[in-house]
Amino acid sequence: MDLSFFLEVLLGGLLAGVMYSLVALGFVLIYKASGVFNFAQGAMVFFAALTFVQLTKIFGMPMWLAFPVTLVVMVLFGIATEKVVLRPLVNQPPITLFMATIGLTFFLEGFSQLVWGSQPHGLELGIPDVPMEWLSQSSGINISQFDLFAAVVAGVLVAVLALFFQYTRIGRALRAVADDHQAALAVGIPLKHIWAIVWSVAGFVALVAGLMWGARNGVGYSLTFIALKALPVLILGGFESIPGAIIGGLIVGASEKLAEVYLPPMLNAPLTEFFGGTVNLQGIESWFAYVVALLFLLVRPQGLFGEKIIDRV
Repeated sequence: MDLSFFLEVLLGGLLAGVMYSLVALGFVLIYKASGVFNFAQGAMVFFAALTFVQLTKIFGMPMWLAFPVTLVVMVLFGIATEKVVLRPLVNQPPITLFMATIGLTFFLEGFSQLVWGSQPHGLELGIPDVPMEWLSQSSGINISQFDLFAAVVAGVLVAVLALFFQYTRIGRALRAVADDHQAALAVGIPLKHIWAIVWSVAGFVALVAGLMWGARNGVGYSLTFIALKALPVLILGGFESIPGAIIGGLIVGASEKLAEVYLPPMLNAPLTEFFGGTVNLQGIESWFAYVVALLFLLVRPQGLFGEKIIDRV
């Protein structure tokens, strides 16, 4: 086995995994605050990226101005979501909140395309997607400059938010709200303010994720499906853990890249012989992470950092 090529594949997977963690982080924040899976996170990523692109193209805004303007839009969206969608549903069953986020998804997708159009767009952040020459020349490992930049941005954001929610007063209030809405209200924690803050932060995370993934894959409706890749990350790391989102993303990113490169040569011959014909193993990267998550569910359903649920009767 070529060690430099193996390291190249592994590092590429880890860098992609950090970007998966960024998407998963939006789910974790909402789940910690409301105990519900936010089905609208993918639509938020799409809406944020599309708004940013159109502000730069239609209104001619420079990127340094379009970013804070889009951030304000996402914060207003978070506040509006708390007032219109969440506040009337306080203390309702989690399935009710989940269905509300499904409705929010379709509204946001339709609203995005109504306001900005449905045409896909390219997004250029000024970071070239080319191998770093010094690393290629010194070690023979080709790592994209953009992949490294995106991974650093995502890693710093995840680390800052992890520290913020772990050691600040808002973070403690967030954990209290997640444990019991009624008890949190009883001790004076303003539930509506906490939810508004969390949805606003989730909007900021969606904006950064939308820019990173939009620059890589283009800004189009397909961005909404990026959120689906966060599901294996959440299953592995745990729905309530920010560190779990990081570890889960790294595991998913590395495993799917290694599987894509090394599994077809290993399995083609035996599978072809077993089935008596040619077996197509292309596209492993698109489904391998879900297989890993499914196997993990059989061993530890709550995830690596999730709290084990104990029912007493």
